[in-house]
Amino acid sequence: MRLALAQARAAADAGEVPVGAVLMLNGEVIAAAGNAPRRLRDPTAHAEMRVIREGAALLGSDRLEGCDLWVTLEPCAMCAGAIALSRIARLYYGAGDPKGGGVEHGARVFARETCHHRPEVYGGLGEREAGALLRGFFAGRR
Repeated sequence: MRLALAQARAAADAGEVPVGAVLMLNGEVIAAAGNAPRRLRDPTAHAEMRVIREGAALLGSDRLEGCDLWVTLEPCAMCAGAIALSRIARLYYGAGDPKGGGVEHGARVFARETCHHRPEVYGGLGEREAGALLRGFFAGRR
């Protein structure tokens, strides 16, 4: 989670919403990224989507079975859908997102009958620091 938080801080420094993600396989980091929709002019360039794309390219497969995803904020519905489609084994996230989350809030993607793969989910890891980054970022813009 420390690396994901570092990616989130780097995203904030670049003017992006401070969310960071790290994809791991067998205890090794295979991809790390922060949010970049504004910089890349791509509304799908969430941190999770970026590491999923990079991991799939690196592994040469659309299936990321056995991979763990660490992210500083509860994934939105789009990212939760990509997590399910890529067959990520475990999701670890920091702060919950009552407004835009798609895992334990909002759409609850993994709870739907139509969801063909449900990763193990562990929330609240690094929640205090991840939440503080987000609150500080948005307070500076209000």
